[in-house]
Amino acid sequence: MTTHIPANLDPALDLVLEREIAAPRDLIYTCWTTPEHLVHWFMPQPHRVTACELDVRVGGACNTTVDVDGRVMENKGIYLEVIPNEKLVFTDAYTAGWKPAPEPFMTAILVFEELPGGRTKYTAIARHRKIDTAEQHRAMGFHEGWGIVATQLEAYAQGLMAA
Repeated sequence: MTTHIPANLDPALDLVLEREIAAPRDLIYTCWTTPEHLVHWFMPQPHRVTACELDVRVGGACNTTVDVDGRVMENKGIYLEVIPNEKLVFTDAYTAGWKPAPEPFMTAILVFEELPGGRTKYTAIARHRKIDTAEQHRAMGFHEGWGIVATQLEAYAQGLMAA
């Protein structure tokens, strides 16, 4: 299988989280691309997703609204690359109709690699334009937060498998 992880990772700009998840990659992909699933695991608890619009195609909307301690935040973006069951790339640098966002934060690159035994190697990359933005994201708790979300994703996917 070809890996879809960029060869040009920059430790100053790109934050990377890798995990093995005990669920098949097609299910992990489905959890990432279906609003009815994403709302259950996407934010570290007790924070939550209150609205989600996903149009999973290049240029399609990737919008979430989240509630963090009573503060509602909208995250609007689009998909840049979609390879079913293998890779998703989305960004807040553009919104619907390829309109540039005034204050972009990052581009997310998600890679799902099939492992033996119905497991998935899950790689999440947060790519930033500037070092200070990457440092801000690191200080906000990228690794801890995205790690919690990966654990919640795994538990949610396992619950779907058991149903």
